[in-house]
Amino acid sequence: MTPLSEGALSDLKVIEMGTLIAGPFCGQILGDFGADVVKIEDPKTGDPMRQWGRSLPKGLSPWWPVIGRNKRSVGLDLRTPEGRAIAADLIAGADILIENFRPGTMEKWGMDYAALSARNPRLIMARISGFGQTGPYAQRAGYGLIGEAMGGLRHVTGEPDRPPARAGISIGDSLTAMHAFMGITMALHARTRTGRGQVIDAALFESVLAVMENLVTEYDLTGYVRERSGSILPGIAPSNVYPCQGDEVILIGGNGDNVFARLCEVMGRPDLAADPKFVSHAARGTNQAELDQIIAAWTRTWKLADLLALLEEKGIPSGRVFRAPDMLDDPQYQARGAIVETDHPVFGRIKMQNAFPRLSETPGQVRWPGPALGEHTDQVLGELGLSVDKIVDLRARGIV
Repeated sequence: MTPLSEGALSDLKVIEMGTLIAGPFCGQILGDFGADVVKIEDPKTGDPMRQWGRSLPKGLSPWWPVIGRNKRSVGLDLRTPEGRAIAADLIAGADILIENFRPGTMEKWGMDYAALSARNPRLIMARISGFGQTGPYAQRAGYGLIGEAMGGLRHVTGEPDRPPARAGISIGDSLTAMHAFMGITMALHARTRTGRGQVIDAALFESVLAVMENLVTEYDLTGYVRERSGSILPGIAPSNVYPCQGDEVILIGGNGDNVFARLCEVMGRPDLAADPKFVSHAARGTNQAELDQIIAAWTRTWKLADLLALLEEKGIPSGRVFRAPDMLDDPQYQARGAIVETDHPVFGRIKMQNAFPRLSETPGQVRWPGPALGEHTDQVLGELGLSVDKIVDLRARGIV
């Protein structure tokens, strides 16, 4: 295992008790920037992410090396009093606790914030759930897709003549993890002044709602309910996916007046920039469908690579729709090291996304991929002061 680097958060100790995506992704971000993240898992099954994936190459999940990276794994049965006592001892020496159990679980275990902070007043506890720790829905099970729907994202995603679509990734979970991380950094800053920790209550539906732009305000002021609009944003034109030769597509964003004028010149249609139907941002929005048809008729005559080169030369925002192979071959990805390789004990060298954002003095990094279940149990419990004999006894009884 690579030693902990001097990352921005390398002086922090984190206990992660979450499972699946929202809690563990928050822990991943902390670990990427140097925090010592100790992940507590069920000693028999581990985090379900260890088994997730469309395929299981060599019997292992491709999810786990990413979301489990830069963490130390401890197998510990929290359903037992002794397991919870050990967890409480670990938390007593930590800066941050992440949990995403159903609200009330930690209280049932005697591990509510009042009890934990009595031993560790500087503790910051990030609580991630579907609907938050309070309110009539608090006790409901809440996965990311429910938060995406309740927060408004699902209703506006997809084609207008079809049912709501999903983003293709677990965006609700990831947004909640990021909001929890934001709350942690705010709480750390406040702790420098007060000396005390606090609770971060990150709800899936609220984390989605936070990125819904003016959806609520527009309805409140005008009565307009935003609907699904496919590949466009109504009133923002041109900004769409357009066809090229050979079933390829190109993204073009030319909705600013100056950019649109340059696009018209490139198309050989300078008259469009002066046409009353397209002369302003508002006019182009009103006549969006007609304008998209004109542009599509032109892009359809081009090979994608040739059109990209031309639009880049003329300063018109454009791009292809990237897939994983495109990312691995792209010179911008390569120049910035956006994809990195790390050693895996079973897979060998594996590729994954780097740590973002980039910090000039204390950057994040991928130090090791997701560890084996309980790989660091002896190490972490030894640091806690448990003897070898005690750890052997705990393992024999299935507690670790």
